[in-house]
Amino acid sequence: MNPWNNDFPILNQSMNNKRLVYLDNAATVQRPLPVLRAVDEFYRTQNANPHRGLYALSIEATERYEDARHTVAEFIGAEKDCEVIFTRNASESLNLVAYSYGLTFLKEGDEIVLPVSEHHSNLVPWQMVAKAKGAKLVYLYPDEDGRLTDAEIEAKITAKTKVVALAHVSNVLGSVYPVAKIAAKAHSVGAVVVLDCAQSIPHMAVDVKKLGADFAVFSGHKMMAPMGIGVLYGREEILNAMPPFLRGGEMIEYVHEQDATFAPLPQKFEAGTQNVGGAVGLEAAVRYLQGVGYEKIQRTERELLNYALDGLEKIPHVTVYAGTGNRVDRCGVISFNVDGVHPHDVASILDMDGIAIRAGHHCAQPLMEYLQVNATCRASLYFYNTKEDVDLFLESLKKVRGWLGLGA
Repeated sequence: MNPWNNDFPILNQSMNNKRLVYLDNAATVQRPLPVLRAVDEFYRTQNANPHRGLYALSIEATERYEDARHTVAEFIGAEKDCEVIFTRNASESLNLVAYSYGLTFLKEGDEIVLPVSEHHSNLVPWQMVAKAKGAKLVYLYPDEDGRLTDAEIEAKITAKTKVVALAHVSNVLGSVYPVAKIAAKAHSVGAVVVLDCAQSIPHMAVDVKKLGADFAVFSGHKMMAPMGIGVLYGREEILNAMPPFLRGGEMIEYVHEQDATFAPLPQKFEAGTQNVGGAVGLEAAVRYLQGVGYEKIQRTERELLNYALDGLEKIPHVTVYAGTGNRVDRCGVISFNVDGVHPHDVASILDMDGIAIRAGHHCAQPLMEYLQVNATCRASLYFYNTKEDVDLFLESLKKVRGWLGLGA
């Protein structure tokens, strides 16, 4: 029995006349009632445009928005609230860094180092920067267990490196990369570190200072907040040196006919009316995560991951990428394929049993090329999943080849 069932009503419904088994948590997680209630309360009782009104309701909305910023800043270990910029999602945050920092400070011959496993959101913007500035992309390649070795890190991060951009956790392999070690190497050669925490912060504590991140990003919807709210953390001195990404209302100080000056942080990077309801929901999600506790989350997910990998080892014709041996530097993300069956067919067959998994390239096509596959299936776990969920997933998976007349 899921001890959190009452907090996540969506998990209690049926799909295709079967109990829903939600295993697509790397794409988005479900929202608990405290988050839904916080957003609903804001729009019912506090909705107004922040920072713009002198009347009580607008002041209250501004306070809720800035309280959320303070909560997030404390949550990730930022030194100042102004180092937290609200965006729509991690993708927008990464584009902000690429455009405002990359296009401003990189030059011809500079190198940008990133793992080949990066999500497109932390790869395509850097391709743009490299092409525009004459810089070069240099890739880190994981070993067969999904790890980035010391030798690979030492060989690829050099005096030419100006940016190291990487995910804390791979959204395909589940690998937890040695961020602090990579950041120390990057800083030793004068490079800045851009850390994508979208897949890590739902599952583990993130302290941007301890990890050595100069920039860090994440999306609220992957950590139980509403869709449409994201975060960019940046060190204050770097953010102050960067030009605005978007221009318009709220991010200005003065505007004249031919020129404008810009507001101080964080407003410089928050043009237009902001998603206050989303920020309120994000704050509620942070409080909920703190209430559950990362220790309990990691213990639960570790048990489920080991249980799932043990079960997958017993099913013939199943290939697990990054193998089943690495269970230490790994989150609850399992990418796999079934011999002779396209991943889309696997996902469709499992869906008939009410089991939701992801199938495709997972916005990581360079990694797919490196693995020599076009696509994979992906089952991803969260703390509200149970061993019963895993059992239903494994039993349904065993039937996939039979459905297509391929035998067990």
